[in-house]
Amino acid sequence: MTCRIIVADDHPLFREAMASTVRRLLPDAELDQAGNLQDVLRLASQGAPPDTLILDLRFPGLSCIARLAELRRQLPRTTLIIASMVDDPTVVAEVMDAGADGFIGKSLTPDEIGAAILAIREGDVVVRYAPSGLLPQMAADSELEQLTRRQQDVLRLIAQGKTNKEIARELDISPFTVRIHVSSLLKTLNVLTRTAAAVKYSGS
Repeated sequence: MTCRIIVADDHPLFREAMASTVRRLLPDAELDQAGNLQDVLRLASQGAPPDTLILDLRFPGLSCIARLAELRRQLPRTTLIIASMVDDPTVVAEVMDAGADGFIGKSLTPDEIGAAILAIREGDVVVRYAPSGLLPQMAADSELEQLTRRQQDVLRLIAQGKTNKEIARELDISPFTVRIHVSSLLKTLNVLTRTAAAVKYSGS
């Protein structure tokens, strides 16, 4: 039986490149392309459920991880593969927890992407990505708004490259208190490092 595959990405060049990779791997597959979540749901509702959905994480209509989990529930029999430039291990773990069958970094080579797609379709749980230097911006504004005024002050100084001791002196608090604020704001921003937090602050 011919399988149906949807390639969903809002960047036409990458979408076509991914579609070409899929055509090379599975020449007999029925292949559809979508540029937003509404098109994905429309295509999925037409005929038999898609065998595989290859989906960009930063995608119009996919506003949060919870929406990804909802999509997983809507398409329970579809192999769900996330392809993304995001390289934050915490976000990748959340994507897998939301029900994705695999995660592929867009910075991988076409051959690596192709091998990963085939492995995931065979039932392997594949999480493979290479450092891209890009960090997730999903819901960054709302995350920053959740910070307390003091945490925002600490984050601003982190973005200026100041150490904990320097931050402590500037804010007239102890270095121990600074460490507590740093740990808390990293958790709120859903990042693992001070550098990642500074990137989110700079992009806000």
